[in-house]
Amino acid sequence: MKPVPDKPLRTGYTTGSCATAAAKLALQTLLTGQQPASVSIYLPAKQWAHFTPEFVEISAASVKVGIKKDAGDDPDITHGAVICAEVSWSEAAGVHLDGGEGVGRATKPGLDVAPGEAAINPVPRRMITEAVTELLDESGAGKGVRVIISIPGGEELAKKTLNARLGILGGLSILGTSGIVRPFSTSAYRASIVKAIEVAVAAGCTHIAATTGGRSEKYAMAHLPDLPEEAFIEMGDFVGFTLKHCKRLGIQKVTLAGMPGKFSKVAQGVMMVHSKSAPVDMNFLAGMAEEAGAAPEKTEEVRGANTATHAAELMADYPAFFALFCRSCSVNAVREVRGGMHVDTLLFAMKGQLLGKAEYSE
Repeated sequence: MKPVPDKPLRTGYTTGSCATAAAKLALQTLLTGQQPASVSIYLPAKQWAHFTPEFVEISAASVKVGIKKDAGDDPDITHGAVICAEVSWSEAAGVHLDGGEGVGRATKPGLDVAPGEAAINPVPRRMITEAVTELLDESGAGKGVRVIISIPGGEELAKKTLNARLGILGGLSILGTSGIVRPFSTSAYRASIVKAIEVAVAAGCTHIAATTGGRSEKYAMAHLPDLPEEAFIEMGDFVGFTLKHCKRLGIQKVTLAGMPGKFSKVAQGVMMVHSKSAPVDMNFLAGMAEEAGAAPEKTEEVRGANTATHAAELMADYPAFFALFCRSCSVNAVREVRGGMHVDTLLFAMKGQLLGKAEYSE
């Protein structure tokens, strides 16, 4: 069960949604020569969203549209930024998407986009491409388009993020998986986790699957088909908090499900896994790589990895590494609650591959 805030907070839209809306309105204008007053897009969250442009610039060769991002009540660094899309005709068929001013570019492995590509993550890429392709097909234009996403001031805003440390240089990332920004206050989110566990207990659950987000929940559901929906709890970053309340409320077994980025911290013994709570210790991961039998040069590659995800990619051929990784998560989780609970760990790759699993109790 997904936790919800105990008081209403206003939702907003991701940079990916804004970029998609800007691209769609720009192409509509390019196709018809007339500027629509607004544009609607269908989100991955399976609902429509409606946007009014901040500006529309029409030139002889292209149309550029800006959509101001409204992040709702979420304290997002990009709230109020104008996400732009410039669309022009291309001699080559299809949709040719790239980043311009204020959109970062990946320079290191281990990210959601390959080195050299604009930092437009996979879901926004698909959203933009599908919206533009649908319009092109409906119009019968018979030619391709070039779409350039930009964010004025994005390079300056990016200095307040972790982008440069991760190897995304020159600007911000275009992000989003559902298309919607759902804000949570810390107190409300904690309260909703407790409520979700209480609901699970009331439904007769003694085994909970605690996940770090919607994607890991989806993967966990596929691996634990016998668990009822009430047993799935989105704990977000609050691993230790969730474990302690599971024990308090009589849960006998917890399956932790997540990905290398956050779970590398759990493996280190850090139970609050927000990106700002503690850095990933690459020396720790390198130590596990060595213990798993990796050659010295491979161990040093892990030590120099850009992210925990990158380290996991480097260790793809070493199942013993992931077994150690998961066991460390389970051991630390049980010790966090001072025993009396059985904890399994499922570690997933970004696309859902099960990297490793382990269980522990004391």
